[in-house]
Amino acid sequence: MIVIKNVLVATDYSETAATALAYGRELARSYQATLHVLHVVDDIRWRYALDMTPALMAGVQESLEDAARTQMHDLVTADDRRRLHAHAVVRTALSAADAVADYARTAGIDLVVVGTHGRGGLSRLLLGSVAERVVRVAPCPVLTVRATERDFISTDTANPPLA
Repeated sequence: MIVIKNVLVATDYSETAATALAYGRELARSYQATLHVLHVVDDIRWRYALDMTPALMAGVQESLEDAARTQMHDLVTADDRRRLHAHAVVRTALSAADAVADYARTAGIDLVVVGTHGRGGLSRLLLGSVAERVVRVAPCPVLTVRATERDFISTDTANPPLA
């Protein structure tokens, strides 16, 4: 028997992350689990310390975090909070993947769901892959989903597909 009590969806508010959230919601419903939705804001204080004054940097960082909280408020619905006991979390970190793994560890997450853009070659080398790093460092299983590939979520819950 598979027991899933806490599902974590990591989001960057992209189309791929929206697909991951759809999977996370359905998994949380199916397993009567709590849904956690996490967005990690890039900590610019370390990346751009030499390029900005401390006051400007603090203002920019605060603006990024405020915008992320606003988006998160819109993303996690009242229905999510009521039916899935959803937690909307915004964290600031240097590494999104490490922040996802740390949250999964401290919150007792049983499954992480993350979107992947499916980049390969030079694009993956230059941009890296947060999803790939999450798979490597997460303390629990990770489901990666792509927005443009085949879905196994049925919109018809009365008559789910047989094959």
